[in-house]
Order: sequence, then C-alpha cells, then structure tokens
Amino acid sequence: MEEGEKRIKQEDCSEDVLGSGILTLTNKRLAFDKTRARMMDFSKHMGDTILNVTLDNVTKTWKEGLLMKKVCFIAKTSEGDKTYKFGVFNTKNWLKSINEAIENYKN
Repeated sequence: MEEGEKRIKQEDCSEDVLGSGILTLTNKRLAFDKTRARMMDFSKHMGDTILNVTLDNVTKTWKEGLLMKKVCFIAKTSEGDKTYKFGVFNTKNWLKSINEAIENYKN
C-alpha cells in the first residue's frame, strides 16, 4: 500500500470471470488479489494482484442477485470500461463503503 493509504474493507470472495481471491477497498483504490488454496492442508496462498483500480476510475456501482448476491462496479481500464461482479458476504455494506470511499476520494 502507498503512503497515506488505509484499508477500509477486505474479504475473501469470488469474481465471475477472475475467480477466487481477496477483494480490498482502501481510501484510494479497489484491488483484487488472486489466491490459490490447497485442500490437503487447507492452506491459502496469495497470488498476483490482477485488479488495481483507483477510485476515480470507478464509474458506476450497484448490487444484484436474489440468491447469489453480488456487489458490482464498472471501472475504466487501459482496455476500456470493464464490469466486475464480486460475490461478497454483505453486498449492501460493501456498496455503501465503496460509494463513501469514492465520494471521499473526490473531495
């Protein structure tokens, strides 16, 4: 993390396309780190950071789903706008935290 950056939320979750990993929200960015797990000893190992988006590049946020609820956002990337959908535990709380972090980042 950068100087002055603070972790707001972090959760082990899964993204529709990227797979399983850890979603992290800070006061400056959203990041997703891939993880790999071993069933033999129930260990989990951090992999590469495959998503690292500053909050000013997040253009839209929402939640969706009835049974499998997801927190979603659209981010501007070098390849254009991309949609990400994360299956987190408390989508309402995540959505509120992301929106508050974006608002505070702009000010």
